[in-house]
Amino acid sequence: MSVDGKISSGDTDELDVDRDWKRVAGVKEGLGQYYDLEQKTELFSLNSGRTWAKMGVNDRVEEPRKMPVSFIIVDNKPHLAEAGLRYAAIKAKRLFVVTTNSDHPAFHVKKTYPNIKVIRYSGNIDFADLMRRLRSDHGINRLTVQTGGSLNTLLMRRNLIDRLSIIVAPLLVGGKSTPTLMDGESLHSTSELFQLKALRLASCRQLQHSYLRETSDGHVFGRGGMRGNRKMLLFQPF
Repeated sequence: MSVDGKISSGDTDELDVDRDWKRVAGVKEGLGQYYDLEQKTELFSLNSGRTWAKMGVNDRVEEPRKMPVSFIIVDNKPHLAEAGLRYAAIKAKRLFVVTTNSDHPAFHVKKTYPNIKVIRYSGNIDFADLMRRLRSDHGINRLTVQTGGSLNTLLMRRNLIDRLSIIVAPLLVGGKSTPTLMDGESLHSTSELFQLKALRLASCRQLQHSYLRETSDGHVFGRGGMRGNRKMLLFQPF
């Protein structure tokens, strides 16, 4: 993220960190450090369909390189079309699509790609139940969250994050409607202050080209968290 907490260059899908910041002098020189660190995160990654759509997967025509990583994609709208789902299925070891949409194209695409599993909820997605199901039904004990500010906030407020790791780029972005690390619904009264999450800094390391990596330990979010051996890391690049 930027120094002022932004995880995008602006407030439209036309703007994207991966495309934009490599064009900014003083920032592009250190971008490769994030991608190197990303390779060292968990082998299960939770993302949103919108994040994948912004990566352009719905329009990709080349076949991707197979990765050892499995992806859990939350996608209700849907943001992913059939072409994007095929691309993701080829790329991923396993692909879990979590949705409330009974007409999601994943139901059709999974007939061709057996590594796709659709987890459907009626109404709203119960993320605590989702974490339990991923663990009990699919043996997923640790995963990394790489998604947008609204979902980050939802997971934090439900005490579903054990650890926070962020890469801070030497950049100021600005803009009140530009997405940040933590977005979603604001608090409205003092009765909701229990939803604030105090952090305990585990490490802060200076990287090359004025980048920083900050990490909190597994007890920062207080009540609950992921119980037992369940570990969920929020790894936020920019």
